[in-house]
Amino acid sequence: MSLMQTHKRGEEEQALKFLLNPQNRNSSLLPSTAFHCCSTLTGKTTMEEDTIVDQPPLFSKKKFTPKVSIKPPPVIENPQPNEPLEVEKSCDPESYTLSFSDLGLADWASRTCKELGMKKPTQVQHHCIPRILAGQDVLGLAQTGSGKTAAFALPILNRLAENPYGVFALVITPTRELAYQLAEQFRALGASLHLRCAVVVGGMDMITQAQALMQRPHVVIATPGRIKVLLEQNPDIPSVFSKTKFLVLDEADRVLDVGFEEELSAIFQYLPKDRQTLLFSATMTENLQTLLEVSANKAYFYEQYEGFKTVESLKQQYVFIPKNVKDVYLLHILSKMEDMGVRSAIIFVSTCRSCHLLSLILEELEQPAVGLHSHKSQTLRLSALHRFKSGQTPILLATDVASRGLDIPTVDLVINYDIPRYARDYVHRVGRTARAGRGGLAVSFVTQNDVDLIHEIESVVGKQLDKFECKENDVLAEMTKVYKAKRIATMKMMDDGYEQKAEERKAQKLKTLSEKGLLKEKTNNKKRRRTKTTSAEESK
Repeated sequence: MSLMQTHKRGEEEQALKFLLNPQNRNSSLLPSTAFHCCSTLTGKTTMEEDTIVDQPPLFSKKKFTPKVSIKPPPVIENPQPNEPLEVEKSCDPESYTLSFSDLGLADWASRTCKELGMKKPTQVQHHCIPRILAGQDVLGLAQTGSGKTAAFALPILNRLAENPYGVFALVITPTRELAYQLAEQFRALGASLHLRCAVVVGGMDMITQAQALMQRPHVVIATPGRIKVLLEQNPDIPSVFSKTKFLVLDEADRVLDVGFEEELSAIFQYLPKDRQTLLFSATMTENLQTLLEVSANKAYFYEQYEGFKTVESLKQQYVFIPKNVKDVYLLHILSKMEDMGVRSAIIFVSTCRSCHLLSLILEELEQPAVGLHSHKSQTLRLSALHRFKSGQTPILLATDVASRGLDIPTVDLVINYDIPRYARDYVHRVGRTARAGRGGLAVSFVTQNDVDLIHEIESVVGKQLDKFECKENDVLAEMTKVYKAKRIATMKMMDDGYEQKAEERKAQKLKTLSEKGLLKEKTNNKKRRRTKTTSAEESK
């Protein structure tokens, strides 16, 4: 941890202790750091006097007793202010045989689960659904593919059926693709309710989206940036959310990243204080840990596992190769998909340029593939995702926009063409396969520059990667063909003006960051780090 990170973390802990001290609760002399932490986590710029709980109001709400058709399992009451947070860890999945009706869900919801092939609750559903039905705020951490979406969608729909109106729930998610998938899952689970669901994301017409919100759909699924703009620029939109009962942050670790801080702060100001807040993620981060500490007297925290884990049914392997032959090995593996019993595969790369170039290379090599990255328009992104999910194209090339939440049962293979910088991104990537108890294979291309990264990933996930066996002579036999395809693909990119368009996008992004003040902050942080380094060297 750097000196800056240590100092920042110390300030946060000091501020949180100040906020939690009852003697300081009514003080008008809040430290600036405490004010920043409170506004960052809650989206509020003042501490409301009528808040009935001790901490900032992200998780604060009125006591609610739900009406459920079947009595849920007994729920432990919220701990007293001075008691430690109740943290529930996972149990042996074979140690319970509850059905969905036993969790307190209505008969129609149980029937829907059965029709969709959901035989019994997963662990995260078993522990979180009764808590949500009982009116508690929930922070749930569970592995990818463990059924987190149904864990919050089912109780929300159960409550909606008792008192249907819109907008009943707002779901915030970090990526556009995940927003559309969540909408599909909500519609499937709420089919018998004739659920009205709206998706509000960037890249689509804002007027059409505003009109859809004015129709007051039951559930709104949105990315932070677009819903913030609509709330602030259209005076008719805030009233749509005046009676919203649920706020859900899906992939909460990513949503709570610094890049979304401004958007979340604005969104929270337009939502009722007595809402129920649900956060679900596959990984724990410092932002989530801080939020958990602040809300310790109100939120129910369920953790299926400690740290970063991958499922047991996933085979994780690596290929140690020179960087200049990665394309050759990629073609070899893709050409063996049928022999390996692989129905479809996702290839993750680190940049949009690599994604676009690889798609052109595979096109030249007559390997059907679609690309998914942020430089594509939203229409093209949705089209690519539809072709892949429907089975028309068995290969998806993607940046990390596809690493979270996407649930495509036919994905049997994930290839890390580029190794991710952080272990949590690796967990999310490989989590696109081996979902819901199915098997899967993840192959990582490791070059000499990636050795430290892969060792860190192995250390964090607690598992050593096995070697992917392939005959080198068979692989390198295709080298000439692949190199020729790469030259042609590179010329196509130049002819299409891709590089120029990429520079224009980069300039626009820097302009946006500068307008938000984030670019200046990053520059100042770098200057402070250089100053500290120089001072440390001079003191030696």
